[in-house]
Amino acid sequence: MPEATHVRDADIRAFERSFAGRVICARDAEYDDARAVWNRMIDRRPALIARCANTDDVVRAVRFGRDHDLPISIRGGGHNVAGNAVVDDGLMIDLSAMKATRVDAGRRVIVTGPGLTWKDFDLATQPFGLATTGGIISSTGVAGLTLGGGHGWLMRRHGLTCDNLLLVQLITADGRLVTARADENPDLFWGVRGGGGNFGIVTSFEFRLHPVTTVLAGFVLYALPRAREVFRVYRECVAAAPDELTAAVLITTWSDGTPAIAVVVCHSGDLEVGERLVQPVRNLCGPIMDTIRRMNYAELQTMFDATNPPGPWYYRTGYLTSEKVLGDDFVDLLLAQTNFPSPSPLSRIFIEHLGGAVARVPADATAFVHRPAPFDLIVIAGGFRPQETEKNFAWARGVSSAMLPFMSGGAYVNYLGADADADAVRGAYGLAWDRLVALKTKYDPDNVFRLNQNIRPATPARTPPR
Repeated sequence: MPEATHVRDADIRAFERSFAGRVICARDAEYDDARAVWNRMIDRRPALIARCANTDDVVRAVRFGRDHDLPISIRGGGHNVAGNAVVDDGLMIDLSAMKATRVDAGRRVIVTGPGLTWKDFDLATQPFGLATTGGIISSTGVAGLTLGGGHGWLMRRHGLTCDNLLLVQLITADGRLVTARADENPDLFWGVRGGGGNFGIVTSFEFRLHPVTTVLAGFVLYALPRAREVFRVYRECVAAAPDELTAAVLITTWSDGTPAIAVVVCHSGDLEVGERLVQPVRNLCGPIMDTIRRMNYAELQTMFDATNPPGPWYYRTGYLTSEKVLGDDFVDLLLAQTNFPSPSPLSRIFIEHLGGAVARVPADATAFVHRPAPFDLIVIAGGFRPQETEKNFAWARGVSSAMLPFMSGGAYVNYLGADADADAVRGAYGLAWDRLVALKTKYDPDNVFRLNQNIRPATPARTPPR
């Protein structure tokens, strides 16, 4: 098993004595559980895992990693498909125990630690009838989703998750605690809203909250041969959609093996208005299932957990679309690529509905610049076994490549796969790239925080990456 062989045992013991949390080595019984993340395809073996209890632990861990030339990875919720949270033969800084929350219902804000998942977040805010845009799988980490932008069911009404971020405190590469908000370190505050974990380790987030309790939500599922009818109605539905309505398309294999297409909706405004808006989607004859109903928002947030369980292997690609989507040419090409039954039971194609409040934020207001995109297209191969890896990778890449004529050339950074190259990463950051490079050069000139969708600094690193 890997150990930090170039780090003296005496130094590791001294680190442990200074550490309020837990330092885990390969010889420890909890090591395998501690290094596991949501996508079990990621099978890396850190030399040390520093499970932090507080901000001081994060500072100590960063300094220890730098002092001993250890590559550093950061784990928040551990949900990222690419697996950047785990590093081979380096130091994994684990924030999953840092889950403190404080809700100020009067001001409609919440302060959270970096280890929260969206299930934790919603459990804290829903008793007050409050929420903000969060991930559509409840095990998604708050930190990673926010730093990359933050898609979710409420985004068309309330903006991206990062649009609702009011303040962060983070540890820089040289071990300093820095606050970033609109009137303090505004350049850094701009960068953490879409620039990922490139500039430091966030130890505290403060978010704006909105009144959200009961929503009209669920899905209508049809057999895949009905896809052209479904797309026709969906096209009409989203063309007239107010900000309160988010509607997505899911192409998948149903539990009985039937290739199927679903329209998934969330209406967070007046419920009677919502029912009228989504009725055309429900009026097509012969649905396999119709689950649309009034429900608590927190229930919607866990609705798709069962089809996104931790443990199976996952691979994902994703692109932002151009204005040309949803026409007959797009639908015909997409259906020609589906090749269902899919190569694995949890594989799917997902068209996510953007626009609304997302598009009204100026493109240069945050590091998330892809504001005009009307949709994104995500292709997920999921639930496959190791011996089926190449077949599943080929399927996901093939669908994505075929659909490129309808894509904008950009990508949502949180949806990039583990094999995204430098050009793909640069495309995900888009027009923000040069400004992000300057910010990276200022805050992390040695590229200490490089195990992410990385922005390389303009200055050469003093210590070459291991």
